[in-house]
Amino acid sequence: MATEQHSPDSAVKHRHRQEGPQRHIVVFIFSVILTLIAFAAVAAGGVNATFAVILLLVMAVLQVFLQMGFWMHLKDKGHLIPILFMLGGFFIAGTCIIMALYWVWWD
Repeated sequence: MATEQHSPDSAVKHRHRQEGPQRHIVVFIFSVILTLIAFAAVAAGGVNATFAVILLLVMAVLQVFLQMGFWMHLKDKGHLIPILFMLGGFFIAGTCIIMALYWVWWD
């Protein structure tokens, strides 16, 4: 049997995909735009209060996902355990807040 020898040049080179600053700059600009929209909605004064609250909550949720996904690198592979711990923390904090409100309002 003939054995094939592979030279380093013929081997498939796997390059680690490196993330440059372009995505971070885009996410930063998007975060600033979301902040300006939220600020303008509150500063305008003529906006319906219910609409402003809903808009601020949507902007806050988008900001959280942007911050966690890009600045904390949770979008990358191998970050399942930190994500699970954060979800567990959110669940515990939410439960504590709901129980505290229940205790205060219906005591």
